[in-house]
Amino acid sequence: MNPPAAAVTNKWLVALTVILPTFIEVMDTSVVNVALPHVQGSLSAGVDEVTWVLTSYLVSNAIVIPITGWLASVFGRRRYLVFSIVVFTLSSLLCGAAQSLEVLVIARIFQGLGGGGLQPLSQAILLEAFPVAEHGMAMAVFGMGVVLAPILGPVVGGWITDNWSWRWVFYINLPVGILAIALALLLIHDPPYIRKARPRVDKWGLLLIAVGLGCLQIVLDKGEREDWFQSNFIVMLSLIAVASLVAFVIVEWRGDHPVVNLKVFRDRTFAAGNGIMFIGFFCLFGGIILLPLYAQNLMHYTAYYAGLVIGPGGLASLFIMPIAGLLMKYGVSSRRLLTIGVATMAYSLYLMSGFNLQAGFAAISWPRIVQGFGMGLFFVPLAASTYVNIPREEMGNASGIFNLLRNLGGSFGVATAATLLSQRSQFHQNFLVERVTPFHPGLQQYAAQMAANFPGEPVFAGGPSKLLAVIYQEVQRQAAMLAFNDIFWLFAWFTAILVPLTFLMQPPKPGGPGAAPPGAH
Repeated sequence: MNPPAAAVTNKWLVALTVILPTFIEVMDTSVVNVALPHVQGSLSAGVDEVTWVLTSYLVSNAIVIPITGWLASVFGRRRYLVFSIVVFTLSSLLCGAAQSLEVLVIARIFQGLGGGGLQPLSQAILLEAFPVAEHGMAMAVFGMGVVLAPILGPVVGGWITDNWSWRWVFYINLPVGILAIALALLLIHDPPYIRKARPRVDKWGLLLIAVGLGCLQIVLDKGEREDWFQSNFIVMLSLIAVASLVAFVIVEWRGDHPVVNLKVFRDRTFAAGNGIMFIGFFCLFGGIILLPLYAQNLMHYTAYYAGLVIGPGGLASLFIMPIAGLLMKYGVSSRRLLTIGVATMAYSLYLMSGFNLQAGFAAISWPRIVQGFGMGLFFVPLAASTYVNIPREEMGNASGIFNLLRNLGGSFGVATAATLLSQRSQFHQNFLVERVTPFHPGLQQYAAQMAANFPGEPVFAGGPSKLLAVIYQEVQRQAAMLAFNDIFWLFAWFTAILVPLTFLMQPPKPGGPGAAPPGAH
């Protein structure tokens, strides 16, 4: 029996209600990146100071995400959702109007606190609004927000900053936020099992997760700039992060009223799904951060054309995600789709490892398109099947953990890619310059030959020393190119390792929350 038309309409309105603020919130993690130079000049800030505009948002965001389920149980899911959108919208207004860096950073902290709960809340609400058989479609809708938003962020932010002002990067959140608040008040309702109770506050859990995740996010965001463990600041924060998070796990596992219930990891499918998500986004975002650097620094693309290199991959994901949801609805195994998605992502990174300095636009953008298709087949079945054995009462808690590990995977991937790029470039440069000296017979012979062939060219007329400077610039480009190849190749193998891990994902347990009801087909 088909559900009535009103029910179908309602679930799609619910999807629109939760995905609107989620999309704009996730995009805010990356949309500001390209506007930082403009913010720096407008507010007279230094390079290190202005990066706190990014770090403050990421830290506050990371702290709220895992405790969203607990906050929803205390205040009610609908009330907490509306409150989060209100805080995010008002702080966006304050960000755009900020006349000093200090005010902007404080506003970004509140923006992160308000926006942090939107991802897990949206996912939990979608999984309940759609029937179990359509969870794949629900996660396709969710994936369009959380996967596409950070990819489109730099393109949107660059266009707004160039054509309007960096302040409009924040002001564009206002109409979306107002619309989302109105829709949430009209359409979102708390399920019966959510009680606005007053449970005992897990003070130690809240303190340890705030300190641990806050320090960890600062380390990941600032580590490469501070030369990692050569900096006492990074060492100190790393020790605090490790000690706090280890203590947090112990306290939460033993506690009667944990702020984050870690016992959901007893389910093998949930544990495997989170591990696959962490490594998958580690490689995805590590690779995505490298592509514009390669296109702009080595291929001399403009920011706009570098964005166009990434854009087709987002369109491919947008195309394939609904198809993946429909395939799951009509009985295609989510594990089979996940395996195909992982293998496709690994193959796309392998293609990227073959980039060179003569590659054309099509040769660079094609692997990104392949990656986009793989990403759609990766995220949708994984997000839908990870929760198959999780009770509805734990859905908010579980989605908070899942989204935290997804974000942390991306942060670790970006930090790792940036560090490896610097280290591998230096390694290859040291190897390549061994024979690039003014006294090398081959170089002297080449300089003399070029001077004879092009007598009016100043570079060749200057002899080996003048020519050496030009060659050294090319050596740096070649070394950087080899470094990009190394990192893409490494990420390809990391992704390929996930293929056997997909077989750890189990079907729903008989009678469990993800099992089909009796008589269902």
